[in-house]
Amino acid sequence: MFDIVLKSESGEVQKVRCLTSQCTIGKARDNLVQIKGWSIGGVHAELRQTADGIYVRDLGSSAGTMVNDEFIEEEYGPLRSSDVIGIGHYRIKVGWLEESAEDKGERAPAKKKKKREATQSVKTMIGVRPHSSVKSDTTVIREARFLWRNRVHSELLRMMDLRRIDVGNMDEDELRDYVRKMIDEIIDGMADTLPENVGKERLSKEVLDEAVGLGPLEDLLADEAVTEIMVNKFDDIYVERAGRLFKSDVTFSSDDAVLSAIERIVSPLGRRIDESSPMVDARLKDGSRVNAIIPPLALKGPCITIRKFAKKKLTAEDLINFGSVNENMVALLRVAVEQRKNIIISGGTGSGKTTLLNILSGFIPDSERIITVEDAAELKLVQPHLVSLEARPPNLEGKGAIPIRELVKNCLRMRPDRIVVGECRGGEALDMLQAMNTGHDGSLTTVHANTPRDVISRLEVMVMMAGMDLPVTAIREQVASAVDLIVQQTRFSDGSRIVNYITEVTGVENGVVQMQDIFRYQQEGFDANGKIQGHFVATGRVPEFYEDLRARGVPVDFGIFD
Repeated sequence: MFDIVLKSESGEVQKVRCLTSQCTIGKARDNLVQIKGWSIGGVHAELRQTADGIYVRDLGSSAGTMVNDEFIEEEYGPLRSSDVIGIGHYRIKVGWLEESAEDKGERAPAKKKKKREATQSVKTMIGVRPHSSVKSDTTVIREARFLWRNRVHSELLRMMDLRRIDVGNMDEDELRDYVRKMIDEIIDGMADTLPENVGKERLSKEVLDEAVGLGPLEDLLADEAVTEIMVNKFDDIYVERAGRLFKSDVTFSSDDAVLSAIERIVSPLGRRIDESSPMVDARLKDGSRVNAIIPPLALKGPCITIRKFAKKKLTAEDLINFGSVNENMVALLRVAVEQRKNIIISGGTGSGKTTLLNILSGFIPDSERIITVEDAAELKLVQPHLVSLEARPPNLEGKGAIPIRELVKNCLRMRPDRIVVGECRGGEALDMLQAMNTGHDGSLTTVHANTPRDVISRLEVMVMMAGMDLPVTAIREQVASAVDLIVQQTRFSDGSRIVNYITEVTGVENGVVQMQDIFRYQQEGFDANGKIQGHFVATGRVPEFYEDLRARGVPVDFGIFD
C-alpha cells in the first residue's frame, strides 16, 4: 500500500492511494491513476511494490517514462522519496505507508535508456510525508472496497453505453436483474487482480445499489435504528440514532453518484432538480421526507437530508411507552379529536409534530370524509374515506405551481368532514382559520413555534402573509374562535421528544388571546447518562369544552385533571 501524488502542468495536485501491491498509470479507464494527454498511452506505466521498495516500469509507451528528467529503459527502482517520475506533462511522486526503501540500504543499479532532451523541466514538487500511524484492518478493507467499487462502477457505465441498453423500457426488478448480471460479469473479469479482503458479494451489492438504487443509503434506510440521514457531501454522511448524531462509515463514490440518487428519488414524483431549480422537497416510497440541494447553492457538493418514517405505524400507546405523554393526556386528546375540536400541534424542527399529527388523525372516526393537504405527502391515515392532496412545484418554464393555499381553498369545495393540513407556513393559515370558523370543525394542522403563546404570534404573522390588510384585533378574534387546543411538542438535548404543554385557547380579553394550560411537563434535571428527568403535571384546570360535553350528556372523565 502506498500513496501517489500527481501534479499537472496547470499546478493541480491530486493524491491517489494504491491499496494493492501494484497499480497502473495511463489514460484508459481501467487504470488506478487516469491521466490525459496525446503522448500518454492507454496503460502507460506500472508501479509495483516489493520487499525492496517501489519500482516503476515503462510498458512500452512511445513517449517513454522519465525519472528525474532521464528516460528509463524498462524498470527503475527502488524509488526514493525524492525521485520524480515524469509522464507527459505530469510529475509524480510516491509516498510510503511503511518504511521507506531508501532506509533499507543502497539502491540496485537501474537500467536507463539513452538520455533524450526533456520536453518539460521538473517543477517544484510536493513533498510526501510518510504516514506516522498504521491504519486498522477495517479501515484498509473499507478503502480497498471503495476503490474497487469505483472501478467496477466505471466499467459498468462504459459497458452499458457500449451495449446501448434502453433502461427506460425496463421495470425496476428487470433492470436490477440485468444490471446485477453485468456487475457479476465485470467482477469475474477482474478476479485475478481483486484483493482477497474485498468480498465479491459485498462489492457486487454496493455497485448495484449505487447503479439502480440509492447507493450506500440503502443499508441506512434498512436500519430501523436510524431515524435521520444527512449527506453533507459524497464521502461525509451522518446519521441520527436515538436522538444523537453519529458519522457513518458509508460513502458514495462521487458527487455524480449522489446526484444520481437524488434524481432517482424525485423523478417518479414528477419533480426535478438542476441548476435552474437546485432545491427540492420529495418523499420516498415509505413516506420518508427528503430534502435535496445541489451546487451552485451547496458549495461542498450535492446534499441530501432524509427524515425516515418508522416502518411500524406508531400509536398513542407507543408515545406513552416512549415517555412523550401520559395516559391522561392521551385521553384528553382522544376526546378532543372525536368531539371535533380544532387542534394545532406546534414545535421546532424534528420535534415530532408530523408523527403526533399522524397519531391524532387516527382518532378520527372511520365514518368521516378526510382530506389531507401537504407539501410532500407524509401522512399515513388508515381511514377508508380519505383524499390526499399534494402541492406541485413550478415546471421548467417556472409556471404551473400549485401551492398549499390553493389546495386548502379547493378542499373546502370537496365536502370534507375533516381537513388535515400537514403544516401551515404562510398565507394558507388564513384559509385554515376561516375553514375552522365556517363549519369545518375538527381540523388539525402543525406550525413551527417554541411555546403555545408563540403559536398565536406565528398565526398572526402567517395571516398577514396572505396579503390581507386585516387589523391585529380581527386576526386575534379569528384565532381565538377557531383554535380550541394547542399541543406543544419539544425535542430536548438528549433527543427525547416530549409533549410539554397541552393548552386550551379560551377567548380574547382586552385584545389579548387568553389561554390556560391543562397539562404540562415538569423537568427535574438529567440522570447519569444525560437522559432528561421529569414528570407530567395536571394543572387542575378543566377545559371549557368538557363542561359543554357534560351539559350535552356526553360521558367524560373529569378525574384525569385531578
